[in-house]
Amino acid sequence: MPTPEERLKSLGLTLPAPTQVPAGLHLPFTFVNTRGGRVMFSGHPKSTMDGGIGGPFGVVGSDLTTEEAYQEARDVGLSVLANLKSEIGDLARITGWVRVFGMVTSATGYSEQHLVVNGFSDLILDVFGQDIGRHARSAIGVSGLPMGFAMEIEGEVLIRT
Repeated sequence: MPTPEERLKSLGLTLPAPTQVPAGLHLPFTFVNTRGGRVMFSGHPKSTMDGGIGGPFGVVGSDLTTEEAYQEARDVGLSVLANLKSEIGDLARITGWVRVFGMVTSATGYSEQHLVVNGFSDLILDVFGQDIGRHARSAIGVSGLPMGFAMEIEGEVLIRT
């Protein structure tokens, strides 16, 4: 069975650098918090390849289409994987995806948040397969997120200790 890194490579995907907090921005929490065999990841935006915060910014349903936001959610997944790898050392340590929670900044009346967050879920299933990658999930619409983000995705994985 191929490792998650091998699957990423076969999909033609590259992880960005771990997310770097911009100078002057105080965050009283960490992006990834490991407690024994549980790893929780805070709401993530997308990272640029050098680890900068890359959005996506705007409102889904007016500034971004569902299809564009789906791809952005996939890219958020790559950022989450980069930060998880930085914290735990090897993505192959992940033994199960427990839950994913997606928040999508939505135009009034927009109701396709679940389709947007499918971008994240589909990436996880592509990289980890059904046995490890399956997860519980919620996707909600919100009127706004910090820094004007179009979405944030958080969740929890289990790791081999």
